[in-house]
Amino acid sequence: MVLHPTAKVRMAGQEVTFCCKASGTPTPRKYYWYHNGTLLERGLPRAGSRLVLRGLAPEQAGTYHCKASTEAGAIRSALAQLTVLAQGQQSCKPEPEPSLVELPSECPRDAAGSRYYNVGRCPPVPCTGGLGDPSGCGAEAGSCCGVRRMEMREIPCAGSLLPVKVVAECGCGPCAQPRVLVQGRVMAADTGEPLRFGQIFLGGRKVGFTGYKGSFTIEVPPDTQRLVARFVDRQQKFLDAVKVLPFNRRGGAVYQEVKMLRKKEPVDLDGNLSNAIPLGEASGREPIAELVLPAGAFLRPSGEVFKGMVKASVTFLDPRDMATASAASSDLSFANAEGEIVPLRTYGMFAVDFREGESGAALQTGPVEVRMDTGQVWMPEHLQKMKLWSLNPETGLWEEEGVLRPAGGSRGKREERTFLVGNLEIRERRLFNLDVPEDRRCFVKVRAYSNEKFNPHEQLEGVVISLINLEPQPGYPSNPRAWGRFDSVVTGPNGACLPAFCDSQRPDAYSAYVTATLGGEELEAVASSPKLNPNAVGVSQPYLGKLGYRRSDHDDPNLKKTAFQINVAKPDPNNVDETNGPIYPYRSLEECEEAPVSANHLRFYRVEVDKYEYNVVPFKESDLTSWTGDYLSWWPNPQEFRACFIKVQIEGPQEYMVRSRNVGGSHPRTQGQLYGLRDARSVRDLLLDNTSGACVEFKCSGMLFDQSLVDRTLVSIIPQGSCRRTAVNSLLREYLSRHPPVAENNHTAAFTMLAPVDPLGHNYGIYTVTDQNPRLAKEIAIGRCFDGTSDGFSREMKADAGTALTFTCQERPAGRESFFQRLLTAPAEA
Repeated sequence: MVLHPTAKVRMAGQEVTFCCKASGTPTPRKYYWYHNGTLLERGLPRAGSRLVLRGLAPEQAGTYHCKASTEAGAIRSALAQLTVLAQGQQSCKPEPEPSLVELPSECPRDAAGSRYYNVGRCPPVPCTGGLGDPSGCGAEAGSCCGVRRMEMREIPCAGSLLPVKVVAECGCGPCAQPRVLVQGRVMAADTGEPLRFGQIFLGGRKVGFTGYKGSFTIEVPPDTQRLVARFVDRQQKFLDAVKVLPFNRRGGAVYQEVKMLRKKEPVDLDGNLSNAIPLGEASGREPIAELVLPAGAFLRPSGEVFKGMVKASVTFLDPRDMATASAASSDLSFANAEGEIVPLRTYGMFAVDFREGESGAALQTGPVEVRMDTGQVWMPEHLQKMKLWSLNPETGLWEEEGVLRPAGGSRGKREERTFLVGNLEIRERRLFNLDVPEDRRCFVKVRAYSNEKFNPHEQLEGVVISLINLEPQPGYPSNPRAWGRFDSVVTGPNGACLPAFCDSQRPDAYSAYVTATLGGEELEAVASSPKLNPNAVGVSQPYLGKLGYRRSDHDDPNLKKTAFQINVAKPDPNNVDETNGPIYPYRSLEECEEAPVSANHLRFYRVEVDKYEYNVVPFKESDLTSWTGDYLSWWPNPQEFRACFIKVQIEGPQEYMVRSRNVGGSHPRTQGQLYGLRDARSVRDLLLDNTSGACVEFKCSGMLFDQSLVDRTLVSIIPQGSCRRTAVNSLLREYLSRHPPVAENNHTAAFTMLAPVDPLGHNYGIYTVTDQNPRLAKEIAIGRCFDGTSDGFSREMKADAGTALTFTCQERPAGRESFFQRLLTAPAEA
């Protein structure tokens, strides 16, 4: 499906056009349209791939999709939502929705004991569209709900007034068009060796190369529903990796690590003889199957039989090895007869590369046999449904090659065994698969939070949640015998729903291994030992007990805490304890996606050293559509985010909170006005006594949102404690003196500068990273700052490397306020 219908908003009485387009061989000619899953009458005015609805009535609201079909098969489009408003009804209400931000710790709590303040938000819903393109198939000039007017408020905080801008009115305007990106690294699954200068394809089109370290950036084309990328090693050391990459439709970059499978070393075969190649000899186990090549099976592309020596490389991905899941291609899905994309459960994938022994020219084969050992199929019902599939590298979908049928026993030591046998011809270089269509499906609800408090308004968007389906050994839930499939979904404002295999008869028939990453950082799962806390996990008893929730360190505290495993027990509709999540039946996807935060769900959270961020103009970094153009915006450009950090070394017996206070420095519209505050707690250097380091964000100097004048931010760095400044990086001091004006630094308990416009490096103690995703820019900058280098990455603080400032702190006498506290209580005097 190359064109999907898109969501529309119309007033009652208007008309709307939906379009879709499919490609294939033969070219699809028949299109069918569905409303809320029901086939529409043929009498409706439409021309194949276009559906026109005139004189809209409220009952015509709902979801629409098309199905294209040929004698070769069918494919369905994504769903498009049609909203029909009554006359006078507004899709964008002028009153903003509630949105809370946390105030600094020195601000008093309100009557309810909360330090959160309602700054309001405008939901980015589409507004009523016009006719747009006369054909109805072009992109509409999008109109969305957004901020129309903001007001400045001042909040009393510790003897001073804290400015904050709140949304006063919402209205319709041009839709934000943030860039949608997927970034990451491509590397070998076995050694981590990067894929250097590998080719990247979207469909059949080459879109770029990986970098020297295997890095890549893909800009997601508009209206993409399923991003299928193929990574090709030009040296042919690795198999092509076909990946269905998750992305955040709301904009920004999602980080993915792509693992490539190394090709197996070729063996010599005589083309005049019959040959059998085992598939899957993991850890000395019996092979899952074997590839049987009869004499004379090898063919040149012309069809001529090749009778010489053959270099045969057959690489098998064995799902009995848990480590292979990350290297598997595609997302194990196929299009059924109705055009619906549905999942497969794999028993192994293999790729073949046959070449002439002397010339190295590629060979094909005539009919060959795949013989699968039925003793390796642990679910008896799968024996009747096993099929042979090949991967279409452009669509990322598996296509049926043939059925595996029971056959008699085999020779030698396996005479007592029975086999499933299938035939195929290898005419092109494709990945093949032994798979079963699996219809026992559910959805698992997962949310990610910014910290361990699990506040509903502190959920994280843009987190990649990955779920690997496992087949446990009966009685040994933590020791699965194989994985079956995998899926990844990006969290939105209401979490994520991940497809998974499930069973209603045996809760432990299938289990799921779930992880979460944000910009390459692994998030932590909720603990399951020494005591399981249902309130922390997010699932009430007794359903939690049935799911058997276990964090990855449940039995061994030395293991990582970044994953959990559950039994995917299909909910019993007659049991009220199982009707509120976190597992939902497959037909209840909408219920899962719209579930309130109070419903059962599973959780991940970020593990952060104490830190705090405050912006005068509120902005949710995980939702780029929440950006507002304002002179006091921390991030002046919603298409590109520049993160700046300064490294502070603290010599003292404790870890100390360090604050950056950021105000306008040179721009006439913002001079002296607050942009925001950042607090970061210093982190111990494990190799140095009484020494810690802090990586503190500050607002970068540069153009403001109108892109007309540069502002050099006036940044003050203030440790919280009885501290005095003892050193300033000489290169930084020299740079600031050569780029006047120079800020006054007449108080030894702080450091003030007009922030540099140039992106300085670790030699200055300044770390600057630009990216299309603000969180990713900050994560990279913090990793470099901890490492004290301009291109490294570390999570262990190296306090004496790449430092800008040094403060010496000591325990102050009882009753004496620090400069930091005096600045909070009496800022004018301080």
